[in-house]
Amino acid sequence: MDTKVLVEGRAFLEGPRWREDRLWFSDVPAGEVLTVDMDGRCETVAAIEGSPSGLGWLPDGTLLVARGVPAAVVAVPASGQVRIHADLTGVAEFPPNDMVVDSSGRAWLGTCDIGGIPKPSVSQIICVEPDGSAWVADTDMRFPNGSVITPDGQTLIVAETFGAALTSFDLGSGGLTGKRQWASVPGCLPDGICLDAEGAVWLADAGGQAAVRVRQGGEVLERVDVGRGCYACTLGGPDGRTLFLLTGEFGPPGRALETRPGRIETVTVDVPGAGSP
Repeated sequence: MDTKVLVEGRAFLEGPRWREDRLWFSDVPAGEVLTVDMDGRCETVAAIEGSPSGLGWLPDGTLLVARGVPAAVVAVPASGQVRIHADLTGVAEFPPNDMVVDSSGRAWLGTCDIGGIPKPSVSQIICVEPDGSAWVADTDMRFPNGSVITPDGQTLIVAETFGAALTSFDLGSGGLTGKRQWASVPGCLPDGICLDAEGAVWLADAGGQAAVRVRQGGEVLERVDVGRGCYACTLGGPDGRTLFLLTGEFGPPGRALETRPGRIETVTVDVPGAGSP
């Protein structure tokens, strides 16, 4: 499957979410949250210094953004006035990265020891409640990255980049229970992920320059090669069958801003998206 370039000339892109007929995403080094339509028209939603990444929405439509430095979840209401939703100082051991928000407004986000690559320390999943209070839900994650919630709202699946695995939890009112391996993906560095209507996961393989579709248990069903680093993906578009791939080069933020290698590429797949995102 050949991809098409929808957006190029950005720095380093993360957190893609399809909503309101547009793709929402963060440009991390540029400190921006943006949208793009299917014709490639980009608009800036908010300027957020400090490495914005994962995106999600509260039930009232307020946009939440995971911010790396200083650690926080930032809220962007319809008015556009950016405010702190949750100050994670003293809670997050490492910078927050990817995030998913459940139907009740709880934000589940991973923290990543980026400075420790290629041998990062284990880190956390943090839950931010709708009122902005935060607590640590898991302390033994191997670089938690992309995350999804199944359509029934009962299961959280998280990519563990340096664990070469997808890990799942039962998602209940009391927190995360039943931690287990959803799929082993040896040889992959799973980064951003999304779920489709057949229950399979598309993962961005940061080391393999591809997006890979896997079934629970780890069977590889499809692969889209992009020939460059692939760091996040999501399904969307008018019929849910457009796979958006965020590609580029991982490196120092200053270099990313200077060389601007970040792209959004697209390819049409057979099975539409499901769950959140």
